[in-house]
Amino acid sequence: MSRSFADMPLHYGQVPPWLYTRMGLLGGAITEAIVTEYGRAAFLQRMSDPFWFQALGCVLGMDWHSSGITTSVMGALKGAINKRSQDLGLYICGGKGRHSKETPAELLKIAGKTGLDGDLLVRSSKLSAKVDNTAIQDGYQLYIHSFILSIDGDWSVIQQGMNDANGMARRYHWHSPTLSSFVNEPHTFIYGHNEGQIINVTDKNAAATRDRIVQIAREKPDTTLAEARKLFMPMHHDVKAKDVDLKRLGSVLAVAYEKEGLDMESLLLLEGLGPRTLQSLVLVSEVIHGTPSRFEDPARFSFAHGGKDGHPFPVPTKVYDETIQTLQRSVERAKLGISDKNEAIKNLSKAAQRLEENFVPNNNFEQLIERERNDSWKYGGRTVFGKAQPPKRTKSEQLKLF
Repeated sequence: MSRSFADMPLHYGQVPPWLYTRMGLLGGAITEAIVTEYGRAAFLQRMSDPFWFQALGCVLGMDWHSSGITTSVMGALKGAINKRSQDLGLYICGGKGRHSKETPAELLKIAGKTGLDGDLLVRSSKLSAKVDNTAIQDGYQLYIHSFILSIDGDWSVIQQGMNDANGMARRYHWHSPTLSSFVNEPHTFIYGHNEGQIINVTDKNAAATRDRIVQIAREKPDTTLAEARKLFMPMHHDVKAKDVDLKRLGSVLAVAYEKEGLDMESLLLLEGLGPRTLQSLVLVSEVIHGTPSRFEDPARFSFAHGGKDGHPFPVPTKVYDETIQTLQRSVERAKLGISDKNEAIKNLSKAAQRLEENFVPNNNFEQLIERERNDSWKYGGRTVFGKAQPPKRTKSEQLKLF
């Protein structure tokens, strides 16, 4: 697979408990829905795709463009998945800082329970970290290492480095089924902006350099990371129209508010859900059922549950909770062999995709964000700065409401 590069601004601070708990619940439900519908291998493949991973972070209410998505999403998923590892057949090891150093012990413990080759797993973990910290000398120091493992023996690695000099982060994605060598183009993606010549002895053209690795410090690097797909995560906090595929976002809103493209059976099965919750469910549905090409504009998925920093709007906690409950119910019914609600949720993303073909977006992007912010208090909107309040209205505006 091709490499991808993108900038992610370094963000500091912590996720508030009211959001982190919800991230675990929704992230766990999304994981279970994928495993139930498509299997463990499909989940690992998605985790190795940085575009999908960024979209997942957005739909969970994280800051849509920042490095914090990696830390927070992996932490929330680790808590949610490891509680149900026996049912899901998935485990997450490692994490940020000191937690990354616990990965070998965690892998050996899992190997003891499952019969997997613990020494091989530990070797894979250590080599992936060595490659990204040493073999690829790009100015980014690793501080996150997460190892996602299935009972089938397949794994993905997500790790991230920071560069204090430029205030940016770079994320690296690995996927064992596509890995033939740790030293010859092992990554599914490297997620970071190409800032010029770097040392990358894993490049396929660097075999000679690998043969004389002890001399690498004296070698002038003659290879750079090839850029195939570029995703530049901008520095600006607000979501702008240029960050979003407006045609795709418009079709999501048409399904949610106009019920366009939905069959009668899906409408009946989703009866009782308001348009705002349907808006979130359409985007959650796409995270579960969408193909890789659907995630090239991750910012669009922030229109599910906003962002903790208030961009594009505060997190609508009431909508978030209703989305979690609806998805959890559909997964539980699907496990019992009753797939009606699961199919209805899947049909949301299908309807949006059908509408895209002939959908013509308007110029109301800023008005959409303004509406979301003005209505945020109705849906329990919250940010790290506090709860959303009703907008202040003039006397004439108040009269127009009656």
